[in-house]
Amino acid sequence: MAQLRKEDLSQEVFDLYDDYAHNKIDRRVFIERLSVFAVGAVTLPSLLSFITPDYTDKIIAEDDNRFQSEWITYESPKGGGTIRGLLSRPSNTGKHPGIVVVHENRGLNPYVEDVGRQGAIDGFITLAPDALTPLGGYPGNDDEGRKMQSKRDRLEMLEDFIAAYNYLKNHPDCNGKVGVVGFCFGGWVANMMAVQLPGLGAAVPFYGRQPEDDQAAEIEAPLLLQYAGLDERVNSGYPAFDKVLEANNIEHTAHFYDGVNHGFHNYSTPRYDQPAAELAWSRTIDFFTKHLST
Repeated sequence: MAQLRKEDLSQEVFDLYDDYAHNKIDRRVFIERLSVFAVGAVTLPSLLSFITPDYTDKIIAEDDNRFQSEWITYESPKGGGTIRGLLSRPSNTGKHPGIVVVHENRGLNPYVEDVGRQGAIDGFITLAPDALTPLGGYPGNDDEGRKMQSKRDRLEMLEDFIAAYNYLKNHPDCNGKVGVVGFCFGGWVANMMAVQLPGLGAAVPFYGRQPEDDQAAEIEAPLLLQYAGLDERVNSGYPAFDKVLEANNIEHTAHFYDGVNHGFHNYSTPRYDQPAAELAWSRTIDFFTKHLST
């Protein structure tokens, strides 16, 4: 059988996976509806394998000499207690600006670990916490990770990432300026950290749900908002968000990447779009460099 390509899939398949990945339908319904698209040489197992995350090929080797990483714990008294996270820093000595890296709705998976490592390669000290720590940590697959994360209160998890900001801000290798980048659930967290932290240096939410209007008006940090062009679910909240940001003279720039799906930065599924992901990340690093390095 010929290898599947994302170009061979209907947009309905991506929308169906989005519903499943965001707990709008359970696995039984997902499989049942996905089976409709298993026709001819395309079997249901092959389609299921293709559309779901695959972390067998990591992008960044853990022994890459451009950065150093270690697992640390820090205290989150208003959140989950003691939280585990991956701390990464550039190999060169000196103080560096900081970035909190916030995972999706499934815990700290290998992709988000890689984002933290890439941030270190790009010159930042990064901390990628695992909000599943109180439940035993990321379980090794995203399906179980989503189930686990749904058991935690999202406002308590927000406190875990706020505590990560404070940890990083006071780290001896940090220059005292810290931003946040987050994906999906983490995009919402990045927006909410901008609401709650007047000292936040910058925030880059990728396809993240927007705050309520009264919350958005409290933001002081500059925002770089990254949206997938096909992501109607999240994009529908942008016009109201933009209106509040404009009315309150809050610095923000929004990019909509045409023809790509929610999750386009995550290399583990066919939603990944390399040109859009690379452009979005280069913009992210330029934005953080501008706001955190001086």
